[in-house]
Amino acid sequence: AAILLTAIKIVVGILTGSLGILAEAAHSGLDLVAAVITFLAVRFADRPADEQHAYGHGKIENFSALVETLLLLGTCAWIIMESVERLWFKKVHVEATAWAFAVMTVSIVVDWSRSRMLYRAARKHRSQALEADALHFATDIWSSLVVLGGLACVVASDVWPRVEWLGNADAVAALGVAIIVIVISYRLGRRTVEALLDAHLPDEEAWIKQLLSTFVPAIHGFHRMRSRKSGASRFFDFHIFVNSRMTVADSHRLAHQIAERIQQHFEGSNVTVHVEPCSEECVSCARTGCLLSDEQRNKFRELNQPVEHG
Repeated sequence: AAILLTAIKIVVGILTGSLGILAEAAHSGLDLVAAVITFLAVRFADRPADEQHAYGHGKIENFSALVETLLLLGTCAWIIMESVERLWFKKVHVEATAWAFAVMTVSIVVDWSRSRMLYRAARKHRSQALEADALHFATDIWSSLVVLGGLACVVASDVWPRVEWLGNADAVAALGVAIIVIVISYRLGRRTVEALLDAHLPDEEAWIKQLLSTFVPAIHGFHRMRSRKSGASRFFDFHIFVNSRMTVADSHRLAHQIAERIQQHFEGSNVTVHVEPCSEECVSCARTGCLLSDEQRNKFRELNQPVEHG
């Protein structure tokens, strides 16, 4: 799809002199590069963990998304410079032929179909790289509509030659494409950098905290909760406080149950639960993530009072 769209946009863009279509051709060319990068990244990222990469290869997906973002921003710089030159320094005649409208219409149909397929695959496999491509192609639809609008204004300028600004509509449309791509690149780049820097996952952590509250009074609290994402995998680790009189076997079984519930909800996640004894003064939990009510905390203190031997 990317090869087809890039080829026909370049040919029609050169024949008509439309900067909007040439901008879309450059955009589609980067789509081709991005598709190849994504294809290779997904293949490598799906490899299991090994001795050199104990946490797997998921970061390759995030890195590929960052490369795609930089490519998009480079294209935007070229489009903006050419648009400014056409608006203020040189005049280029644009022929809004039927072929120009046909090419952009075909582009919209192809982008719509492949973005839908990629969204389905991204949701199924929890792939940031596929989701980035799907978002990319979905925005291509809007940028193609902007170019169509610019071509329509060029046609209108032949009908109403006195309206001078209509003749510049193609360059303005190209600027519109660049702005759309910059916005999408910023969103994609921010998410990619957050993943590469192991930013925490607030929504997932909130769900886990709610889950832990359902295990009261078996657990008294938690602390040191950490989360991060690598490709399609999520990693969670945290400490839970339990009654110091609980046996090792029981505490291990409890930690396993919690981890299993999390993995059932977040498919493909890696969970590490560390167990700590709750102090007799019940101070540690109160200072961090205590889940006990005041009544339960007082009862716990009473049950753990030292026994006096006469």
